[in-house]
Amino acid sequence: MFAGTLTKTAETAAAAFTGMIHSTRFDIAIQLEARTKMSERSPDFDVTAVNKSGRKVRIGTAWNETGNTTGNPYVSMQIDVGLGPFRVNAVQSKEAREAQTDDYEIIPLVSNGAMKSGSISGELTAMDADNAFAGYVANMMFDLDFMLIENAFKTEATHPDYRIEVSSPKGHPIRVGSAWMAKSNRTGNDYVSLLINTPDGDLRVNAVQNEEQRGGQTFSIIPFVESAGQERSDNTALALVS
Repeated sequence: MFAGTLTKTAETAAAAFTGMIHSTRFDIAIQLEARTKMSERSPDFDVTAVNKSGRKVRIGTAWNETGNTTGNPYVSMQIDVGLGPFRVNAVQSKEAREAQTDDYEIIPLVSNGAMKSGSISGELTAMDADNAFAGYVANMMFDLDFMLIENAFKTEATHPDYRIEVSSPKGHPIRVGSAWMAKSNRTGNDYVSLLINTPDGDLRVNAVQNEEQRGGQTFSIIPFVESAGQERSDNTALALVS
């Protein structure tokens, strides 16, 4: 079960809400940061926290909602700190509403619906030389800095375009995955598909550019969502050329 508090901040603050969420396994400080809505049901906020490495990571999304029976506003959150996704609501007590405070209480939401994890954060940046990329991928349980190095052994279209490498404590390169350049069938935009072996298992993510990033050198890493008509076949091996 989960508990916590959420407080609405001043309109000029960087975060719209700040708070804490608790369980028997963790106590995490969170922020809700406003994001651009792409549709009516798009999230209103990104839920962020700071992991053990001191990196701010996105651990979920949140929506402004209104109760169907009460008409009272509340905040619905979908969160994953690396232990599996869960849903909570931030609601105001009758006393808080009457006092017109900005304080909310976080309560668990019971749902039978399947949810996709939204806990991955990361970035990929094209380097000026050597056709390489530098990046990181992180959640609340791991934090990997990596390089994408061009695969000199690529001989077939299905072979990876890049190998993904991290450094050992002594600086030795370690192969932890593969990456492919791809193009969206829907938008025609280029992106990078990555398969990374993390401490939590194999991770599929895409590195994409939003409107502000397009044409530049920076990509945002987002969770991979399996869908019909996937642009690229399922590349599951971590071998050098397959």
